[in-house]
Amino acid sequence: MSSLTTPMSKSDISSSETKSSQTLIRAHGSTLCPPCAESKLSLKTHKIKKIKVGTPSAINVLESSFPPSNGTFRADISGPVIKPMLQFLDRTKSFFFIDVYPYFAWADNQQTINLDYALFKAGNITYTDPGTNLTYTNLLDQMLDAVAFAMKRLGYPDVRIFIAETGWPNDGDIDQVGANIYNSATFNRNVIKKLTTKPAIGTPARPGWVIPSIIFSLYNENQKPGPGTERHFGLFYPNGTKIYEVDFSGDTPLSGYKKPLPAPTNNEPYKGKIWCMVAKVVNKTEVGDALSYACSQGNKTCDAIQPGKECYKPDSLFWHASYAFSSYWAQFKKSGGTCSFNGLATMTPKDPSFGHCKFPAVTL
Repeated sequence: MSSLTTPMSKSDISSSETKSSQTLIRAHGSTLCPPCAESKLSLKTHKIKKIKVGTPSAINVLESSFPPSNGTFRADISGPVIKPMLQFLDRTKSFFFIDVYPYFAWADNQQTINLDYALFKAGNITYTDPGTNLTYTNLLDQMLDAVAFAMKRLGYPDVRIFIAETGWPNDGDIDQVGANIYNSATFNRNVIKKLTTKPAIGTPARPGWVIPSIIFSLYNENQKPGPGTERHFGLFYPNGTKIYEVDFSGDTPLSGYKKPLPAPTNNEPYKGKIWCMVAKVVNKTEVGDALSYACSQGNKTCDAIQPGKECYKPDSLFWHASYAFSSYWAQFKKSGGTCSFNGLATMTPKDPSFGHCKFPAVTL
């Protein structure tokens, strides 16, 4: 569930969930545009005129985004997928819906992107695009203009952009730098202020353009699988309590929020060993299934918890699964393995090893 930041006089329909991975787009790319046209035709048949139709994409539809003026759609989807979509959007005066997350761009490029620049706190930190001489003061504008230039490169310079999702995680795994309440509140408060300013600010390449936007998300999705950040983009906890204050009108100055934010403790990458353990509150049946999965991957993942081996005792589901999770993650992290197990696992910097039983670890 997401939160609309810019009031709209028109309703908008996204024809599908975001289909942006290379596998999905290659398999289904040619089918993304027809449902949009069918939806538009249905609306027209029922004489409903003020609804815009489109389909959301992730930022990885771009193969090049730096500098922004070099924005280019991926070669595998540019012709067969993106161009027909842009033709439809241009003809129907709709939006190019895009998920834009400065957090991930910054987290993947911490050595070259300043955190304050990503949080709209840049001050004197700017970037000038050598191709256009346009000057940028924040990362979001850079990413949006890369999309705008990519559309222009295909012959559609006037299709409007709708930010289908943006936000910053309020927590995450130990190895997910910068995911904390302070950064999340700072980003969301600042981006809302930018997007609700009147007259509209737009971006350096599109000054004055209104950018309809949605903050992702309203609640932390505590049952969502994947890395910890996936469960921590909300403005509220699952029980409905606020994680921090935010004013969607954009009227509250940053100094006007009464409750102070907790100081960030993970803005620098964690250095050291971490282990993957069973989370405190879990379903035993699900843990058993996850244990079986981890042990079925081969590579002697669970040899140490077999009867008579060094980590067999104590003979408990929690203990055996924790060892299996750590062993699996240590062996398969480089090939995409995660410490998640559908939300059953958690990372810890505390070594659970004892005696002759040594838990495998991941070193960051």
